[in-house]
Amino acid sequence: MQNKPRQLNRTIKVCLISPKAYPLFNRRIQDVFGGAEVDLYFLATELAKDSDFKVSCIVADYGQPTRETIEGVHIIKSVNFKQNPLVGAIKIWRALRKADADMYMIKSVSPGIYIAKLFCRLKKRFFLYRTAHATHCNGEYIKKHPVMGKMFKGLIKHADIVFAQNQNDSRNLKKTTDADSTVVPNAHRLCKLQNKEKKNILWVGRSAEFKRPQKFIELAGKFPAENFVMICQHATGDKEYDHLCQLANNTQNLQFLQRIPFHEIDEYFLRAKVLVNTSDAEGFPNTFIQAGKCAAAILSYNVNPDGFMDKYECGICCEGDQARMAEKLGYLLENEKYIEYGLNGRRYVEDRHDIVKVLEHYKTIFRQVNR
Repeated sequence: MQNKPRQLNRTIKVCLISPKAYPLFNRRIQDVFGGAEVDLYFLATELAKDSDFKVSCIVADYGQPTRETIEGVHIIKSVNFKQNPLVGAIKIWRALRKADADMYMIKSVSPGIYIAKLFCRLKKRFFLYRTAHATHCNGEYIKKHPVMGKMFKGLIKHADIVFAQNQNDSRNLKKTTDADSTVVPNAHRLCKLQNKEKKNILWVGRSAEFKRPQKFIELAGKFPAENFVMICQHATGDKEYDHLCQLANNTQNLQFLQRIPFHEIDEYFLRAKVLVNTSDAEGFPNTFIQAGKCAAAILSYNVNPDGFMDKYECGICCEGDQARMAEKLGYLLENEKYIEYGLNGRRYVEDRHDIVKVLEHYKTIFRQVNR
């Protein structure tokens, strides 16, 4: 621990820094968000239900009030992405000060982590970091960004607590930064499994390059008798999105949807025979949890954190082999094998990714940090 608590309070103040999470709190906002935002949104809203904790979340400027409370979470407006970085940094600093928390937690490799870390050091607050992607842990980010990577390495090494999404990321983080980390899985709210007719092969995500969405379109072309559904948000900075849309719309058995509100997305997972993930690398995709809780089998191009698909028989990883993806999708569809895999996934998610269970782990750590 780098800092000592200001005083011992019964109510622990936790601030989560997640600029792009506001669309999850406010359904009227239709901007892009990712899995990191979903993870922190569930943590914030569930933790806020406990009177022992006061939870705030720093978000970006979407034209909302400076302060508001949504689902028990105190929302604080900060950076406007359209303004210059210096103005943004000042607004983030002011938001950190307004939160006046005991501990600040962020899940990003953006410049915001350095502002948050400096704030915590100067104000003697606790700085908590949560990993967001496998490449942040295995050294790829550090190699690609020599200057920022070196700063990132030092920051992680001196964080008060580092959370990793899986054991493999935790081990890699130790090798590349010498930082110890605590593994806490991503978590979702679970409800009773609904029986819906399984109709589609599904892909859900942003059009980010590492997610390789075009591979799903190629896969659809090999199974003309199956219905494919692609829900693909326009990733920030993606200049090829229009071309991707055109490719998808030219595939007769593929329905392309640019955006579905998060609170409506489970309906698509419930209708899915198989969720397909085409990413080169990720931390632990929230879509895997959504697939599991809705009993959809998983077919992954290259992502299989801690080998969970093999261990729990809830999906198949193709180890970066595109030809194998078509082969294994055929296997899952044959004799409706996807049903067995989907039910295994549901049991796995109930055991490992239920927010009610995962939250207790967080609370224990937050209380230990604040002693």
